[in-house]
Amino acid sequence: MVATLDRRAAVAALLRDHGAVLVVTGLGSPSYDVHAQGDHDGNYYLWGAMGSAALVGLGIAQARPARTVLVITGDGEQLMGLGGLATIAVAAPKNLVIAIIDNGHFGETGMQPRHTGLGIALDRVAAAHGFITSRANDMAGVEAIRSAVHAPGAGPQLHVIKVRAENLPRSLPPRDAVHIKNRFRRHLGFAPA
Repeated sequence: MVATLDRRAAVAALLRDHGAVLVVTGLGSPSYDVHAQGDHDGNYYLWGAMGSAALVGLGIAQARPARTVLVITGDGEQLMGLGGLATIAVAAPKNLVIAIIDNGHFGETGMQPRHTGLGIALDRVAAAHGFITSRANDMAGVEAIRSAVHAPGAGPQLHVIKVRAENLPRSLPPRDAVHIKNRFRRHLGFAPA
């Protein structure tokens, strides 16, 4: 099945009325997609941390168990951090949701086919670890994931959103890591560190 879902529309649907949900983004296009929907102090953009988004999300979910943490990352970034799924499964945070924007290609380096485009199913890998999982191929599936994000006490969750492979114009969030960290800390009620 060739994916036809528009990634920006899918991310916009996930973030609609996200309220108190804390958002962690993976490297590259997921950060651009989230930023394109509007910058927010509760967004934690990762720059140069390939493979770390889900584990950063885990740390935040453990530190703030009363808040839902939504990690929006790409298939390549999550493949780089595949071992982190086992750590998340063992920790079993109920407030962590991982949404993988899966285009089956290396979008940042020239659209070469990637593992998920060659049959590796990250939702099935996560299900084998005990995650609540789903796969969305259309907007109805994305809306179901959005509902799951707002369902307290159900997690950890990992949802794959199959999108068409395309390079969209970049919407660049702040690149200053200290600024991002400090504004996120202030958003959570902590002093900058």
